[in-house]
Amino acid sequence: MKPKDTIAAVATAPGRSGIGVIRVSGPRIDRMVEGIVAEPLPPRRAVLTQFRDGAGAAIDQGIALYFPGPRSYTGEDVLELHGHGGPVVLRMLLERCLELGARVAEPGEFTRRAFLNDKLDLAQAESVVDLIDATTTQAARCAIRSLDGEFSQTIQSLITRLVDLRVCVEATLDFPEEEIDFLKRSDAESRLNTTQRQLEAVLDASRQGSLLREGMHIVLAGQPNVGKSSLLNRMAGEELAIVTDIPGTTRDTIRQVIDIGGVPAHVIDTAGLRDPRDLVERLGIGRTWTAIEKADLMLLLIDATRGEASADRDILGRLPATLRCVRVMNKIDLLPRRAAVEHQRGATTVWISAKTGEGIDLLRAVLLEAVGWHSTGEGLFLARARHLEALQRAQRHLREAAQHMSELELLAEELRLAQEALAKITGEFTSDDLLGEIFSRFCIGK
Repeated sequence: MKPKDTIAAVATAPGRSGIGVIRVSGPRIDRMVEGIVAEPLPPRRAVLTQFRDGAGAAIDQGIALYFPGPRSYTGEDVLELHGHGGPVVLRMLLERCLELGARVAEPGEFTRRAFLNDKLDLAQAESVVDLIDATTTQAARCAIRSLDGEFSQTIQSLITRLVDLRVCVEATLDFPEEEIDFLKRSDAESRLNTTQRQLEAVLDASRQGSLLREGMHIVLAGQPNVGKSSLLNRMAGEELAIVTDIPGTTRDTIRQVIDIGGVPAHVIDTAGLRDPRDLVERLGIGRTWTAIEKADLMLLLIDATRGEASADRDILGRLPATLRCVRVMNKIDLLPRRAAVEHQRGATTVWISAKTGEGIDLLRAVLLEAVGWHSTGEGLFLARARHLEALQRAQRHLREAAQHMSELELLAEELRLAQEALAKITGEFTSDDLLGEIFSRFCIGK
């Protein structure tokens, strides 16, 4: 990326829409305004105007907005052209920008420039795409808080505490002959313990937020005709899967994202597990086992009117050792039995009726508990894998620091490493390779 380039892209989603936006950022905005709008634009005011091509003919009519840097999204001069959302019109407008010296922006390049120009730190930049990708209301709210800087401020507060501790340690190292014990006077051990507790709270909130961001991956499995498709339809609130009394109706996996208590759940309905009758069913069952191997949690559906059979025990015996499994006894509407949750010998069983909906709320609660969800969703951070890794690394260094309170050189080094790990979250110490990896996952135009 060459920061001196002027970049342009369609900032709205592909396809037809009522409004389409072309975003341009860089040092040649005055040339864009002159060549497209043909009239001066006041800063940060919407102007209704015509967008023109090189011959002066109208391409479209819409609203032009000019944001002089550094008071813009990227920190550079930015021009936005809001026109009609037809693909042909937007392509003509983008081509006009390219004629005037711009180039097509790379994925995430606008936000990357915002980061490089100190408009956003790295955690805030990542929250932009988290907000776009949010699949539940809770996830969207958490992303907004991170975009507003709440996560970054929390990390910076921890860094400030570490800097203060490092000052005390370094002062003691620099003046060993002095009678003043800087560590004791500053109550360094107590402050380190407080910092550890705060870091643990942030890590817990981040783990919960990571679950909000990534969601849980749940596979519905079992023998044919136990009600897997009925359960998917009941949990989703719509008829997604075909339900019949014919065994083997579901031949392939059906995937759907549903909201369970604010947590996105990627639910996969699978083909019934039995000896395949034909090639198509064999392929479907093969995909079922592939989905099971990648899942966070499996629901083994069992027909409650028949009870657990040897075939169900065979399925349990083939499961990966690390996969959590919940038995779901379905069709209690055909039995004189109420919905319930049972815990026996480390196994959880939920009795439900997918047909009537009885026990579905109990099942939702069990699912959230099984994946470790214990929050209302407030105060969480949509942490990514790299955030969790950095927080865990900082936690390890603080534990080591607590073990070396009397060995000042080691204490100073562990505090420094902990600070460095936290600083990587906001991008204070970040390699270009990591930046490229992060921003390449953004959409073009953002």
